Order: sequence, then structure tokens, then C-alpha cells
Amino acid sequence: MTSNVLTEGFRLPAASKPVACVDIGGTKVAVNIVDAQGSRGKLTEPTATRGQNDALAQQIIRLIGQSCALAGVQTADIARVGVSSCGPFVLNQGLVELAAPNICGGLAGKARGLPNDWPTALLEAPLRAVFAQVRVENDGIGALEAERRWGALQTDGVPLANCAYVTWSTGIGTGLCVDGHVLRGKNGNAGHAGHLFVSDNNDALCGCGNVGDVEGLVAGNAIARRFQALGYPDAAALFKAAYAGDAKAIGLIDDLCLVMGRMLYNLIATLDLQRISIGGSVYWHHRDYLLPRLRAVVQGKLPALTNGCELVSAGLGERVGDFGALALVA
Repeated sequence: MTSNVLTEGFRLPAASKPVACVDIGGTKVAVNIVDAQGSRGKLTEPTATRGQNDALAQQIIRLIGQSCALAGVQTADIARVGVSSCGPFVLNQGLVELAAPNICGGLAGKARGLPNDWPTALLEAPLRAVFAQVRVENDGIGALEAERRWGALQTDGVPLANCAYVTWSTGIGTGLCVDGHVLRGKNGNAGHAGHLFVSDNNDALCGCGNVGDVEGLVAGNAIARRFQALGYPDAAALFKAAYAGDAKAIGLIDDLCLVMGRMLYNLIATLDLQRISIGGSVYWHHRDYLLPRLRAVVQGKLPALTNGCELVSAGLGERVGDFGALALVA
């Protein structure tokens, strides 16, 4: 893969066969086709959470077909499919199924409000029945690889050896790299720092079933669940109030930053990182407000570990998910 992905508009080298890029989040699924002409036929839909537990896989197969039609590409000509997905993953005969808290209602039960009772969602097996080459990775790993190739986790084209990508969005996810090696773990789940326990708050039920983990406290859907009764029906309303000087909203966001900042510190202390890039919808739309607060939580704590580690915004911005899927197949 060459740098023309960025400089010439998200395109592959001449004569490259088209690839399909799939970004699965707890809220939406995005699909686009990339070839030498660039990125084309992008489609986005709410993530399928109803019906049988292959509904998400069937949604992706349909969207790839529709994206190909929009791009003027034959589905049979797709060389590779890259799937960057929220996790965790479960391996069934070596193939990825999702045990994703914001998709699978069978994890936390009815209290979580998802319209299904899936313990897992089928993913890789149905895709491999249609496409010859499929690569599925955690979306934190996809974003990490993209940020190391084209974004904020490289210097003059050289990927950083000790770094992390963190998303603050519908959920909380991370991708980790130590000594130049991307960490995956036994099932591809390394980096699920969003499920670290940090409190006993009984209002912080995560979709995974944990009560009081990072995701259950600060993720986008957690903000809505925890603070609706206080007059903030979603993250956008909470930040709007804070920007208007609402002291209660400012205090709540400071508490969120304390939780997230401690998670970032724990990553630095555990892995001895050089840089962490941060993206995701909650963070990205409020990055100028949040980044100084996150830095303030980390700075000054055990300088032998934290000095020399930067917290920065994702270099690929709102497109980090698209690039994350592309990095898996290009």
C-alpha cells in the first residue's frame, strides 16, 4: 500500500482489484468499495439487532452488494473484504462471532433494552460463504493500524512502536501496539480496556453485563442512560449544557474525563506507551473540550511512566473507521 491512499483521495494503486471495507459499530454499519478510482458507493445503516443472530452478517452481505452496484463493480470482482468490528469476539471453529455488548442482547439481559437475546452474532462464517477472502479484526486494531500507517501514530511515515488508539463512542475500545507488535490475544480481544472495572455505580450497567466498568460509565449510550433523569437525554445535550455554563453538566463531564483519563493512565503505566490517539463520535465532536481535561488527569502522575507519552486526537478524524477497515485489506 502506498501513501496515495491519502494524498490522492482514499484510492488504491492503478490496476488494483476492488476491496470492500466494512466498519461495524454498536450504532451503525458503514460499507464502501475502494479501488483505483477511490472510495465509492458508501452506504450506512443502523446496526441490525433484530431477527436471527445472522441478521448482521446478512445485512453486511446485502450492503456490499448494494455498494458494488452504486460503484459499478461486480460483486464477484471483490478481491478482499475487510471487516473492522466492535467486539469482543468469540471463535467458533476458528471463525469470528461477535459477543458485542451493544449488539447482543443475551449478554446483559432485558435490563439493557436490546431487542434480541443473542449470546453471539454470527459474522465471519456467513461472509466466507460468499466471499473468498475475508479478514475480521477488532475495530480498535483496525483503527490502530490505520493511524500507524496514515494518521497520528506515525512520524514521517514510520509507525510508532509503542502506541495505542482509543475510541470514545457508543462503546469504548482500544487497539494496542508494544515493541512494534500489534497485540491481539487468544481470540483477538486484546485491548478491551472499556471493560475494566473502575467503580460500583449501580447506574452503570454495561451491555456486557458488568456493572461499573469504563464503558458502562462513560460511553455514549451510558451517558444517555445515566443522565436522562437529570435532564440530559444524550451526550449532545450534556455537552450543549456544559458549553452554556451549566455547572452540573460541567461537573458530570469532569467525572467522565476522570474515568477515561484513569483508563488512559492505566494503559500508559501498563504498556509504557509513546502516544495515544483518540477518536470516536463522543470524543471527536467535543475534542477541543475533552482533550485538555484528559491530559490533566494523566499529567503529573508517576512522571517516570507518563513523561514522554502524548495524548492526541486521531489523525484520520471522523474517517478513522473507514481507514481502519481499509488497513485490513490494502
